[in-house]
Amino acid sequence: MEFKEVVKNRYSCKKYSDRKVPEDKIRAILEAGRLAPTAQNRQEQRIYVLQSEEALAQMDAVTPCRYGAPVALVVAFDKNNVFTYPGDKRDSGIEDAAIVATHMILAAADEGVDSCWINFFDPDKLAQIMGLPENEEILMLLDLGYAAEGAGPLPNHGSRKPLEETVTWC
Repeated sequence: MEFKEVVKNRYSCKKYSDRKVPEDKIRAILEAGRLAPTAQNRQEQRIYVLQSEEALAQMDAVTPCRYGAPVALVVAFDKNNVFTYPGDKRDSGIEDAAIVATHMILAAADEGVDSCWINFFDPDKLAQIMGLPENEEILMLLDLGYAAEGAGPLPNHGSRKPLEETVTWC
């Protein structure tokens, strides 16, 4: 699919069928995340693929937003392997993990797999349930699957401000 079409047509799926996502598609999505740029190429992302009933139940314990997806990715980062920016006010962990997640969302759309960025959950509670190491911080969850019949973008999906409201040319 052409990149412009991927960006234009992808949406946050809120209702999935029970159709399984083939492993080769999951791997292609993960590979796109692996290739994402990170500060100083630190590659501090940690991705967990949830697909067993037990793993998906752990997710369901912290959020109502799986929407029946047969697969979900937990996108985390190693807090001990981030780049600290000059001024010591922030580091690259959250933004690098967000870049990785965005690459995977777009790759999913390109593979014909629907997705939804989930941030309605307590990341510390999920990290505890999953038994993640102390040095890992969860940024977001990414539902993956195939839209159920009748599913589609929310009514406001195509509503975007004009560039003049969000861009300043200097």
